[in-house]
Amino acid sequence: MMDRFFRLGEHNTSVKTEVIAGITTFAAMAYILVVHPDMLAKTGMDQGALLTATAIISAIGTLLMALLTNYPIAIAPGMGLNAFFTFGICLGMNIPWQGALGMVFWTGILFIILSLTGIRKLIIKAIPDTLKIGIQAGIGLFIAVIGLQNSGIIVDHPATLITLGPLSNGWLPNPASLALLGTVFAVVLMVNRIPGAILMAILTITVVGLVIPGEKGTITPVPDGILGLPDSIAPVFMQVDWLYPIRHWQSAWLIIVTLLFVDLFDSMGTLIAVSRRANLVDGNGDLPKLSKALLADASATSLGACLGSSPVTAYIESATGIEAGGRTGLTSIVTAACFIIALFFAPLILVIPAAATAPALILVGILMLSGLRRLDWTDLSETAPCVLTTLLIPMSFSIANGVALGCVSYCAVMVILGRWKKLHWLLIVLSLLFVLKFAFASGG
Repeated sequence: MMDRFFRLGEHNTSVKTEVIAGITTFAAMAYILVVHPDMLAKTGMDQGALLTATAIISAIGTLLMALLTNYPIAIAPGMGLNAFFTFGICLGMNIPWQGALGMVFWTGILFIILSLTGIRKLIIKAIPDTLKIGIQAGIGLFIAVIGLQNSGIIVDHPATLITLGPLSNGWLPNPASLALLGTVFAVVLMVNRIPGAILMAILTITVVGLVIPGEKGTITPVPDGILGLPDSIAPVFMQVDWLYPIRHWQSAWLIIVTLLFVDLFDSMGTLIAVSRRANLVDGNGDLPKLSKALLADASATSLGACLGSSPVTAYIESATGIEAGGRTGLTSIVTAACFIIALFFAPLILVIPAAATAPALILVGILMLSGLRRLDWTDLSETAPCVLTTLLIPMSFSIANGVALGCVSYCAVMVILGRWKKLHWLLIVLSLLFVLKFAFASGG
């Protein structure tokens, strides 16, 4: 039955191989169960409920991908998108998390419409590759900065804005030094292609933190137990402020456009990269079921908002399962099952300290910076707006503002140089809207 449904023979794989691949994918991306609730909890949301929501929406999204496409690709709350939700929308713009969930929900609905109508192709065509690279790299740098900040490696300074924090507690290591050690350890594991390298680094630093003094006892609190029933999802379930984007449309439209762009580019890039590795593309290099894959992603985003999550996206860590031989949706089914099983280990997950999750943020950020190598550094008209976008996202602590200023600067450079014919009309319209937004925001 499995062979018929997932077409295992056609993809030259077996149930055993798919199961191993599914577990491998989960091991590579399980860090999201730790990092995502910890990050969103800063908005005031209940961390235990967030852990349950993260596991459930990851399982649902991954199941949707499996059933709609038969691809070995997993879905979970996106890194970068959760940072934007927490630090950009809720903390940066003082928007209640219920209102932020409302914007995530309608972003998912718009994404569904775009996926069904083909408008997504127009959006992808409108944004030049150089800005796509800048957005990806900027979000990566943003995530890395958050990791450095959460662990105390960098701290605020009244004169220089930021500076290096203390790296020891007398003769003993402190959270900052543990985070640095964890990052080095994860890099060594990744270089040696050890599956689940980031998760192993998180677990190692968590265990070490059990014996090192911290502000309240030890750096890692002693867990109440190993196994337990999942926390109730009630504190975040269906807490969406559905009408917030309508009541506050002046600020909401830019946020929704940013969420839409980032989610679209993230999903597209991941799906194409992973599918090529798994030989799922056709003779033209296209992904045959791309629309269905994006539909699974978009549907999970709206469902995730109802459960209390920031936008979800396809995970590049799916490539680890593909390397282990995964070729069909059965791999994704196994990964989804692992997310549900992990819920019963919540007592252990909830005591993992920031020093242990910081290496995950730092390394994910570093990996996202790799796209900069695709730039043509001999053409300043292309690279300058890209690098400006990359820098402004973390420096302004806002993905939305970084994306907006990147689009405006790119259009300005091209128009002044007389290359306006290179600009897509949709990018010009968006840039003009961004200019108006900044003008009114400045009171001018």
